[in-house]
Formats: sequence, structure tokens, C-alpha cells
Amino acid sequence: MSSRREFLKVASLGAAAVLMPRISQAKKAADKPNIIFIMSDDHTSQAIGAYGSRLAKLNPTPVIDTLAKEGMLFENAFCTNSICTPSRACIITGQYSNVNGVLDLGGNIEPEKQHLAIEMRKAGYTTAMVGKWHLKREPNFDYYKVLPGQGKYYDPTFREKAEGKTFGKNTVKMKGHSSDCITDITLNWFKTIRDKSKPFFLMHHYKAPHDMFGNAERYDKYLEDVDIPEPKNLWKQPKFGSIATRGHNDELLPYIGTSIGRRNLRRNYTKSWAKDKSLSDEAAKRLAYNVYLKKYLRCVKGVDDNLKRLFAYLRKEGLMDNTVIIYTGDQGFMLGEHDYMDKRWMYDESQRMPFLIRYPKTIKPGSRSDAIVENVDYGPTMLDFAGVKTPGYMQGGSFKSICETGKEPTGWKQAAYYRYWMHMAHHDNPSHFGIRTKKHKLIFYYGCSPKGSGQTPPGWELYDLVKDPTEVNNVYDDPKNAKLVADLKGQLAALRKKYGDTDEAFPEMKKVVDEFWDYGPAARKRAIEISHQMLERKKKGASSRRKKGKKTKKK
Repeated sequence: MSSRREFLKVASLGAAAVLMPRISQAKKAADKPNIIFIMSDDHTSQAIGAYGSRLAKLNPTPVIDTLAKEGMLFENAFCTNSICTPSRACIITGQYSNVNGVLDLGGNIEPEKQHLAIEMRKAGYTTAMVGKWHLKREPNFDYYKVLPGQGKYYDPTFREKAEGKTFGKNTVKMKGHSSDCITDITLNWFKTIRDKSKPFFLMHHYKAPHDMFGNAERYDKYLEDVDIPEPKNLWKQPKFGSIATRGHNDELLPYIGTSIGRRNLRRNYTKSWAKDKSLSDEAAKRLAYNVYLKKYLRCVKGVDDNLKRLFAYLRKEGLMDNTVIIYTGDQGFMLGEHDYMDKRWMYDESQRMPFLIRYPKTIKPGSRSDAIVENVDYGPTMLDFAGVKTPGYMQGGSFKSICETGKEPTGWKQAAYYRYWMHMAHHDNPSHFGIRTKKHKLIFYYGCSPKGSGQTPPGWELYDLVKDPTEVNNVYDDPKNAKLVADLKGQLAALRKKYGDTDEAFPEMKKVVDEFWDYGPAARKRAIEISHQMLERKKKGASSRRKKGKKTKKK
């Protein structure tokens, strides 16, 4: 009998020894917060009430604003490349575009390089990706249901993860508006698919309010009788920009930067929404602006209302307060500022990302931070909340301590680095890079493709963000700023070296950058020549198109 007791005792101790690590791991996982990363496409900070812009009086985002009231709002969150695919790649990898390899809309991220999702799974999280993905390769998540490419606003098709089927072979078409459908998918994942034994990491991404705006029918009358407040720099701004964005003596204004009014001859919003040729330029511009903003804000309204549904579910299930909830856009967006549409620019409306974070266990309600954070820092910060140290291959850093204390740790970055690569593509934006501190912004438009082709006039712009927060007065050539320019150029060069963005792989482009870096008399003279040459190309192109048009009509 005693031997049997001894055997049972030893057996029970052995079983306990086996179970102890599992119980410990389960408890450790249970102690971790859930994480939801919500991102809308092109939702800029000007269109979020909590940021207090001219549109705040319209109360466009009452639900999103609660995240600011109950958590922290970041005033200086920036993307490193203001275009959809590159921004998303920076977030999922924690790396700058030149390192993760996604320079433009043609880039992609292989499953094995989707570091944020991989690290979350290794940390014991169940992972899901819902909505707009835009990174082309199969999402490396436990579950996904994503739009193919840009996706459709209405009755969208999704690619859903399915055992035994390759990416893209299991498609599901849904009825309704994409914002409603994406929320439905996420709610269904919570209710029927999620592994409830683990903390969750969910990336919940809306297509809205991306251009070619399409809102749900129920918002057709929203803001119908409202005159949308205009930015002052929608109109005259004679000291804004440089030869790089205006041409010599403004000769390239019709060709650089797509516009709200009739300025850009190729692409402007009057062609869509103010076609009446009898309208004055001012009247056409004002009409196009109002239609543009209403279409955009109707899409925003759909996102905000859908988040009300999502947050209601989280509260009902007791998940709201033990979940880190982040809201952002994949970059900013120009809502008429400088008479520009779309994004891509380094100007604040395009470079700045909204970033709101709520986690009542450690983040003080109603707090704000002016710390400079970049989208390469988002992954490390989420991993830090999950108890994971930032991997060495990530270039970003965690700002979790800033979220929790409101204070920047010793050595935290004091400048954001930016680079736009898609020279003159789609919206006629010259390639450029620059540095943004809390007080100043220095932009270098080197103006060519990676192969050095398609050159536009290079130029520099400097903005004093304290005196000139809307960036309408380029003070690069003010003699008083010579020392400041030299200092900022030094910082910019140091960041380029630090992040490995030194153009060694693009010798033709590097040659252009080097030629116009100091921007002395010879470089300025050459920039004027390039401006004239570009104007001649545009005139010849227009003449050729007119001739072809006449021949087509005769036929």
C-alpha cells in the first residue's frame, strides 16, 4: 500500500511539473493586454475633431474623439513616406522604406518579413488582419479577410484565409458598403473565430476615406446645406513653395501638384465637380472644394459610426478596458491646403498622421504629447505593450513610456525623417526628402526618378513652424537663417546616414542630389534651366495631344 502511495505521489509531482510551465504561460498570456490597431486610409488629422482644426466645428468624429478624451493624442506623429503601401510597410516591419524595400505603390512585403505579426504570435497572441491590406503578399496572420488591392467601396470582394487554399483563391463577396462590411467581419471574428484562450492582436483597417470617395447611401444628405470652412492657404500664398514646386517665376504652377481649382491643367477637381465653363475660377474652385470635402467627410462619418458599433461590442464583452486601442490613418491628406489634393507632400497636412491611443490601465485620460513619433515606431510600441523588446532589425523605437508618463525618455528622437520616391507620378509631386523638428521643416526637392530621369527643377524650402504653422512662407533664402539651414542640413545628412538612406544603389539620382545639395549660384542657374526645359516639354506635349485630338475628330 505504501509503495502505491509513493507511486501516486511521484506521478502527481511529475504531472504538476509538466503542467506548471503551461499554467505559467497561460497566466502570463492572460496578463498581457489585447491590442487593436485601427487604421483608415487617408484619414488626416484635420478631419478629426480632437485635433481642433477648422473642421472641428462640424463635429466629424465624435466616437474617435472619445479615444482622445479617454487616452492620449499625439500632436507630432508622422509618416516617413506619405503614400499607402510604403506607410503600411513601415508599420508592419518597423523599418524605413529604403530598408524594407517598399519605396512606392508597387512594393510588397513577403510573409516572412511581416515582423510585427510574427513577433506578436511568438509573444502568445492570436492575430487577425481585417480590411485594407495593400501589401500584395499573403498576410502572415492566424486569420485574415482582406480587400484585394485597393478594393471596392460597394459590395466588396475579400480574400479570406482558408485551410488548403492559396492566397487569393478563397474569395468572398459581401453586400453593402466596405466600412460596414469590414466592421461586420471583425465582429464575426470576435464572436465565432477568435481563440479566446489567448490575448489578441487585431489590425482593423478601413478603405475609407480614400479618394474616388464613395459613402454609404445613408450619408448622402450629411452636410448637404453646410458651407465647409476653407483653409486660408487654399487661395493666395505668394511666398509659399520654391522653384521646385512653382517653377521659375511661377511658370510650372499648371504642372506641379494636382489642384482643387483649375490651376493644374491635367488633373483638378473642377473637372469632376465644377464643369460649368461659365463659372469664374474662384467660383469653380469654391464649388469643387465643397463637393470634395463633403464626399470625404461622408466617408469619415461612416468610419466613425462603425467604430461606435465596434466599441459597443468591446464594452458589452468586457474587453474595452483591457485592450490597447490605437486609431490612426496611413498618412495625412491635403484637404485643399495650398490648393492641393491627395497626399505625398512633406507639408504637415500630408506628413502628419493622427495617432490616438487608449489604455486606461496605464494611460492618463485626456493627455497629449508633442513628442515626435514616426510610423516606424508604431510596431515597437505595440510590441512593448505586449511585453516584447524591440527586435534589433527594427529601426523604430517604442514610445510606450511617453504614452504612460507624457515625458520623452533620454535620447528620444527630436526630428522626423521623410522621403517621397514616386517622382511626378499620379499627382505630379516631385521627389523629395527632408527633416521635421518641432520648430522647423527643411525640404529638399531633388526632383528626379531613382534613375535620374524626368528631372524637375531642384530647390529647397524652409518653414518656421512656430511663426508659420501653415507653411506659407519659405524662408530658406533669408540671410538670417544661413546658420539654421546649415545646422538642419547637417542633421538631415546624419539621419540619412543613420537610416542607411544614402542612395548608393542609385548613382544617377545620387549625382543629382550631390549637385544641388549646397545650392550655390551654379546650381540655382541650372535649376532655372531645368524649369524652362520642363515648360517646353509640357507645351510640346500639349500641342501633340491637341493635334491627335483633331485627327481623331476628323476620323
